[in-house]
Amino acid sequence: MNELNTLIFDWDGTLVDSVERIVEAMQVAADEVGLVVPAAEAVRGIIGLGLPEAIATLYPELDDPSRAAALKQAYSDCYIRLELTPSPMFEGVMDTLDACRQRGFNLAVATGKSRRGLQRILAQHGLTDYFDATRCADETASKPHPLMLREILAQLDIAPEQALMIGDSEFDMHMARNAGIAGLAVSYGAQSREQLLCCDPVHCIDEFIEFHGWVMPRYGARQTIEV
Repeated sequence: MNELNTLIFDWDGTLVDSVERIVEAMQVAADEVGLVVPAAEAVRGIIGLGLPEAIATLYPELDDPSRAAALKQAYSDCYIRLELTPSPMFEGVMDTLDACRQRGFNLAVATGKSRRGLQRILAQHGLTDYFDATRCADETASKPHPLMLREILAQLDIAPEQALMIGDSEFDMHMARNAGIAGLAVSYGAQSREQLLCCDPVHCIDEFIEFHGWVMPRYGARQTIEV
């Protein structure tokens, strides 16, 4: 019987408290390019998607590629300005990740961010080489397509039942289901507990500090043996 040995985390709204900056960046960008400024709740509803997919969802009537490209660039520029001071990790994230690594878990990230964006924020937090695998929306399929999870499984040579996907959006939970992976929801990020529970996660936590206490008694990663 396979045992859980891999934890795959979404980034924004799951490990890092960045949701409000994403909302602000999208609203400022829309205003700059002359589009109707979306409501905060609408922006929260697309967090987790790749940026092109997020724009298409927010503005389904936007059929001018040049305006869509302008919005994409304006959003990226605004977000980078806001992130000159990096968004903080949620309470307990690094202690928990370190404890999971010591226990023997593989740690991975599956995110709607671009590769350039993820590498920038990992470097800002001193985590450039911390994770065993990472996948970004601009180098594979956007959530909820399961491709990025399948690529992580292949890279780490593990079966779907050996992994757990942790995320704050329905896109994370649907992606996990599509890949045959269990999904654990977090309600403190982009989407509400009620929205997430509709996706049938194995569990839902309201603060990241609950994760360690939930995952450790239930699953055991293979112990590494030093020789």
